[in-house]
Amino acid sequence: MNSQPASILVVDDEPDLRTLYELTLLREGYRIDTAGTVAQARELLASQRYDVVITDMRLPDGFGMELLHDLRHQQRPERCLVMTAYGSAENAVEALRAGAFDYLTKPVDLKQFRAVVASAIQGTEGVQPPRAVAGRPGAPGSASRVGGTALDRLVGESEAMRNVKQRVAKVARGMAPVLVRGESGTGKELVARALHENSQRAAGPLIAVNCGAIPEALLEAEFFGARKGSYTGATQDRAGYFQAAQGGTLFLDEIGDLPLAMQSKLLRAIQERSVRPLGATQEEPVDVRIVSATHRDLAADVQAGRFRQDLYYRLNVIEVVIPPLRERREDLPALCRALLTRIAHESGTTAPELTDSMVQAIAAHPLTGNVRELENLLHRAVALGDGNELHVDCAVSSVTPLPAFAATAAPDAPALSAPFAPEPLPRDLQGWLDQQERGILVRALQENHFNRTATAARLGISLRQIRYRIARLNISAPGDNHADEDA
Repeated sequence: MNSQPASILVVDDEPDLRTLYELTLLREGYRIDTAGTVAQARELLASQRYDVVITDMRLPDGFGMELLHDLRHQQRPERCLVMTAYGSAENAVEALRAGAFDYLTKPVDLKQFRAVVASAIQGTEGVQPPRAVAGRPGAPGSASRVGGTALDRLVGESEAMRNVKQRVAKVARGMAPVLVRGESGTGKELVARALHENSQRAAGPLIAVNCGAIPEALLEAEFFGARKGSYTGATQDRAGYFQAAQGGTLFLDEIGDLPLAMQSKLLRAIQERSVRPLGATQEEPVDVRIVSATHRDLAADVQAGRFRQDLYYRLNVIEVVIPPLRERREDLPALCRALLTRIAHESGTTAPELTDSMVQAIAAHPLTGNVRELENLLHRAVALGDGNELHVDCAVSSVTPLPAFAATAAPDAPALSAPFAPEPLPRDLQGWLDQQERGILVRALQENHFNRTATAARLGISLRQIRYRIARLNISAPGDNHADEDA
């Protein structure tokens, strides 16, 4: 490995700021060159290579974006950090889309400045981390050791899936926010995990948050943390999701479900890279990469006033669209084999053989729940199968309408003005089915004092099947010592 210190080119037209940046970076152990114009920067870049280029957006003879475009056009390895004026969100988004590794907002906070530069340096190949950041999570090579895991689980060689995997591998290396779009069950969290594992933040935490599952009154405390006594029940300081994801990735699933008031606070946290815990008087700097996901059409929500336009453009710097399963049917055999192997591994059994008739039976089903529905369908096939023989019952995944209840009133009773409204259709069919199955199992277990043998007999299924369902639905019994299985 190269033992030389990392080299950085700083481009800014203000001499005092150039000196400040130079002194700050020299203390970190880097080798620094400076330039005051685009022309001077191009002369230096023509004569030598750097690890990182830091440039102001506005310069006397042009724009820092010109240097960024030069680097990309010449396919040079330097990572580019762009400094923008306070409030110039559009410039920052434009720079990230053009290939900048990250951006800084003027006036620059020196602590944040050092952290962003260190993050850029650690992602470059062949560069020895300086003494100030040596040993920090995310060192070169850590991503490559674990990065294949999530990408390997993005199964499929269809053109659509190859495009997704190539895009993930390409955009994972930067800091630009990524918006993952796709229908429910397509694997948006898996894409977020692949982005994290293939980045220089792979050794840091990945914090996944379901934005639609948090009560509105708790959103601010959950996201930003809270100080002791800031609300009833706050008996000690607690960190929020941003603090928990420090140095890593914050995955905001179902971002479209956030209420407008919280959207505004989230926008500020992303722009300022700092959060203020509930009850605190000072903001805390945070170093996280934002990956968000939604099954909704956020652009339409923006038009309808349900989602902030400025937050949408902040989150949607780079977009990854996951195709639904119906648009990549050729991936079904590989998906089924991968899922069966994982199911067998989790249950400690041998993976059953995947037959052509089984694939055809699955392919005949609409699979509107995408990969999640396919996995659930295979789970049932394994649980109900006999040895290596699988029976795919696709009909179970369909919702059978409940019989309508006819209103019978006494002859002198007044007529109803309107029929009762039917129960709304579930937005996540498989999740609804799992919830119903879990409720039945919990009730049956309680009635049989959590004796699994008696519960299985009551429900007409085998002990093996009830063990499997309890594990899949994450049902825990008091004590959970499984002594009843020998009863």
